Amino acid sequence: MTFSNRSYRLLLPSLVIIFVLVSVAEVWLLTVVGSWIGIGWTLTILVAEAFLGAWLLRSQGSKSWQALVGAYEAGRIPTGQLADAALVLTGGVMLILPGFFTDIIGLAFLLPPTRHLARKGIGWLVAHSAWRANLPGRTGGANSASKVVPGEVVDSQPSTSPSSPEVIISGDVEA
Repeated sequence: MTFSNRSYRLLLPSLVIIFVLVSVAEVWLLTVVGSWIGIGWTLTILVAEAFLGAWLLRSQGSKSWQALVGAYEAGRIPTGQLADAALVLTGGVMLILPGFFTDIIGLAFLLPPTRHLARKGIGWLVAHSAWRANLPGRTGGANSASKVVPGEVVDSQPSTSPSSPEVIISGDVEA
């Protein structure tokens, strides 16, 4: 996927804005919940969620690691297993951090049924971004390259039967 300089320049400020907005939302929600059920119960819930996150990270992380190793040993490309491992790690960290919004996202990344949905959603976002990066008229995309490929194809195997001639194509070949 090709990013322009503008995309790179906007990445860090966008991430900072997202982190600030999430932090403000977390403080607001903690204040609302704390005033509704009390500070003691709010802290108890946050500590319980942190322990739950650590436990889920350990158990689901172990399963994800085993699936990743199994895919490598079977000679398969572990795309789904690698995505699951990344989601489990991210979800565990989000669940350990204090806050309710991050806990909801962390649980969605850690639990297998919702992790499957999160993986599909993130896959769709990545595919959509790649598609947008390759739209005609954009520089650096796959469509901006020439479609004429210079080359030569030679069948180097000697022919044993008279009915199969040697194939030689020379010059420019359109893709």
